[in-house]
Amino acid sequence: MASEASHRVLYSSEDYSVFQLSLLLSHLQVADRVTAELSSLDESAKGMQLSSAGGVVSTRSAVFHELASLSSVASLRGSTNEESALIGQWSDFSWHRLEVPLQLIFSVLGKTEELEVFERAKSDFLAAFRDLDAHLSERTFIAGENLTTVDLVLYAVVLTAHELQLADKSLVNVARWFRTISALPATQSALRNKQLYKLVPPLVTAAATVASERAFGGKWDRHRIRVKELLAKGTAMFGQNVTVKGWIRTARSADKGSILFVELTDGSSVKSVQLVLSSEKTAGFDDIVNCGGAGASLAVIGKVVPSPASGQLLEVHAEEAKLLGAVYGGDNGEIGGKNYPMAKKKHTLEFLREKAHLRPRSKVFSSAMRLRHAMAFATHKFFNERGFVYVHTPLITGADCEGAGEQFVVTTLLPEDATASKLPTKPDGKIDFSKDFFSRRCCLTVSGQLNVETHACALSDVYTFGPTFRAENSHTARHLAEFWMIEPEICFADLVDDMALAEDYVKYCAAYALEHCADDLHYFENEYPDGEKGLTARLRNVAESDFARITYTDAVRLLQEEVKAGKVKFETFPQWGEDLGSEHERYLTEQVYRKPTIVINYPKGIKAFYMKVNDDNQTVAAMDLLVPKIGELIGGSQREDNLVTLEQRCRESGLKPEDLWWYNDLRRYGTVPHAGFGLGFERLIMFVTGLENIRDVIPFPRVPGHAEF
Repeated sequence: MASEASHRVLYSSEDYSVFQLSLLLSHLQVADRVTAELSSLDESAKGMQLSSAGGVVSTRSAVFHELASLSSVASLRGSTNEESALIGQWSDFSWHRLEVPLQLIFSVLGKTEELEVFERAKSDFLAAFRDLDAHLSERTFIAGENLTTVDLVLYAVVLTAHELQLADKSLVNVARWFRTISALPATQSALRNKQLYKLVPPLVTAAATVASERAFGGKWDRHRIRVKELLAKGTAMFGQNVTVKGWIRTARSADKGSILFVELTDGSSVKSVQLVLSSEKTAGFDDIVNCGGAGASLAVIGKVVPSPASGQLLEVHAEEAKLLGAVYGGDNGEIGGKNYPMAKKKHTLEFLREKAHLRPRSKVFSSAMRLRHAMAFATHKFFNERGFVYVHTPLITGADCEGAGEQFVVTTLLPEDATASKLPTKPDGKIDFSKDFFSRRCCLTVSGQLNVETHACALSDVYTFGPTFRAENSHTARHLAEFWMIEPEICFADLVDDMALAEDYVKYCAAYALEHCADDLHYFENEYPDGEKGLTARLRNVAESDFARITYTDAVRLLQEEVKAGKVKFETFPQWGEDLGSEHERYLTEQVYRKPTIVINYPKGIKAFYMKVNDDNQTVAAMDLLVPKIGELIGGSQREDNLVTLEQRCRESGLKPEDLWWYNDLRRYGTVPHAGFGLGFERLIMFVTGLENIRDVIPFPRVPGHAEF
C-alpha cells in the first residue's frame, strides 16, 4: 500500500481514508511497459510522473504533452515560454483539483458506506469547477490565444463530469469554452488518436467515446435520461433521482396488487429498465394500474437502486408516475389492452408487416431500425472521412440507367377521375407525353449513378445515397419496389481502385456495427428466436479478412468442377454467359472461400451499357462483391470513358445515344477514367442483422400488390 504522504502529493484533503486513496492509486497506476513507452516518446515526460510505494502513476499532463508531439498542430505545446508555463500550471490544476477527486468519485460510486467521501470529493470538484469558470471569464482558451494541450486535458474532464451529471450548467464561461473546443477539428482528432489510446488513463478514453453522443450547452434538453444512458452508467447512478419516459413493454403486480413491476422501453436500446411502483409510495399509482398495460406511455420520477433480481443491475423505485397515454381497446372501446396488437407474445414477422405502424415497438424491428440508422451514419462518416462530396440526385428522370425498362411512370395525365378516352394520344395511338407535366415521358429513377457521374467528373470523388424504384414484379425475399441505394463514383480510377473502395466500405460497416451496436447484435444472435447463431463472428470475419478475388470465367469453371465432383448440386447449372445465381454466389462465399469474394470481368452481354469493355471485347471491367448469407451485396464497374464505344454499347442495349446526350458529353469534354459501384442499403441491413427477408429491414416495404401506410 502506498504511504499516506504520497497520497497528499496527489490530493490535499488529508481526511480521506487511506483505504480509499490506495484504491484511487490502483485506478491510476500505469504498467511498466506503457510507462517505458511514454518515456521513450519524450524525455520530458519522465518528469511528469508521480511515484508511490505502489508504483508509477502517470499524470494527465504527461500524457497530453505527448499528444502535442503526435499532433501536426505545432501550437499545442504553447507558442511562447509564458504560454508553456501556463499550460504546466493549469495541467497541475486539472490533475490535483479535478482529475484526482473525479477518479475518487468513480471509485466510491454506489457504495453507501462511502457516501461522506463521495460528497466531500464532489464538493471539492465543484469548487475547482467554479475557479475554472472564473479564469475563463475573459479568455477563449485556457492558456494563450490558441488551442493547447491543457484545453484538451480539461475538455476530457468536463465532458466526463457532464456525462456523470456532475457539471454545473450555471457556469456559463465553462459552457462557452466547451462549445468552442468541441467545434475545433483538432479536438476530435486528438481524442481519436490511436497512439494516444495506449497511454491515456481510462477516464479520458471513456470521455472520448461519448464525445460524439453528448452535447454540452445549447437550449434543447430531453428533460429525462434515456434507458440506454441509464443502463450504461450502471452503478454510477445508484442513489440518484431520475426522470424516465417511455412505453410499457410488460407489467405485473405483486403483494396483492400493492406493488407493480413495469418493464419500460423508450426505443434507445433493445434493453428495458424495470420500474417498481408502490401503492403507498408512488403518486399516480392507480392511474398506472388502470392504464391498459403493454403499450401505455408513462413519465416516471424515481430513485435508482440496485436490483435484487438476477439479470438486471438496477431498477427505478418510482416516487411519482404520470400516465401520458392509455391503451384503448377493451370490449367496448374503453381502456384495456385486450385488442392491443403488440401485446406480449411472440409475433411472426409476417404479422408485424401487417402492423407496420406499430412494429417499431417490437424488439426485432426496433433493433433492425437502430442498426439501419447506424449503417446510414457509418456510410456518411466513411465517405466524409475520405473527402467525398455527397450529391443529391433526382428521383424523377427521363433516363433508364439499367436499360431494363422496369420503371414507374410519373404522370399528371391520370387524375383520379381519368378515363382512357381522355388521354392525349399521337396519330399512331400511343400516349402523347408532350402534353404531360414535364413535356416528355418521365419515370422514378432506378439509380442515381448517371446523374452522380456528372458531378464526379468535376468534383472527383462523390456519392449519392437515396431511394430508388424498380417496377419488377418480384415477390422474393430479396426484392423491393422501393429501396435505398449507395452509389459512389471515383475519378482517375480503374476497377482495382473500385474494388479496394468497396472492400474498405464493407469492412468499415461491419466494424462499425460491432463497435457501436453490440446490444442489438447480441439480441439478434442470442435472444431473437430465429436469429443467426454466429452473427458477430461472421461480421468480425468480414471486418478482419482480406476479400477473395476471382474472375467470372474462373468462378464458373470452379462451380462446374464442384458439381462434377459431386460436392454440390445446384438448381441451375452454372454456364458461361449467364449471370450467377444466388445459390452460386453463396456457395463461393460460404463454402469455397468462407469470406467475402469479389468476382470480376463479367460477359458484356449480361452487364449494363456504361461498363468499360475489356481488351478481349468479350467481357467488361465489372465486379460483384459477394458476402456470406446474402450473395451479391455490391455491383460496380469501371465506366466506359471512350465516346465511340459508349454510343455503340447504348445501341446494343436498345438505347438511343441521343437520349443520353448529356451523359455522353462527359466523354466529349475532358473524359477521365472513372469507376463506381452501387449497394442496396437494405441488403446491407440484412447482412448485419442476419434477417432473411428484405421487407423486415425497411420501415414501410413497397412490393407488388402492397402499398399500405
